[in-house]
Amino acid sequence: MLTVTEEAGAITRLSWGVARDQHRSDLLDAATRQLASFDTGALTEFTLPLRVGGSGFLRAVCDAICAIPFGETRTYGEIAKDLNAPAQAVGQACGQNPIPVIIPCHRVMGAKGLTGYSGAGGIETKIALLRHEGAAGLLI
Repeated sequence: MLTVTEEAGAITRLSWGVARDQHRSDLLDAATRQLASFDTGALTEFTLPLRVGGSGFLRAVCDAICAIPFGETRTYGEIAKDLNAPAQAVGQACGQNPIPVIIPCHRVMGAKGLTGYSGAGGIETKIALLRHEGAAGLLI
């Protein structure tokens, strides 16, 4: 089960598990519909308002991740080059992504291939998401 958090009209967090206090709103209902459509393969791009807290660098990395199309991947190094930053810093920012799946950090790979995943289930979840998007051929 996924739990989506909304604050002031924007999605601010996605986590695995059930939240203690589950409020409903039009935005959370839209997030639920879009996640269900993503799960069935009917949706390839989320259109939800997002707000990433933290540093400007974290927000820049999350913006770069959001630009990776469904079924495609980029490396930490490629994003780092675009942001004029070290690849390790990009990797650390990926690990701090507060809205995984919707901000598709599973599409970011290491220079030599598959790397970790900060969401529940770790690397197995990343592999499942990449397979779901038809990007699993990149794992070989």
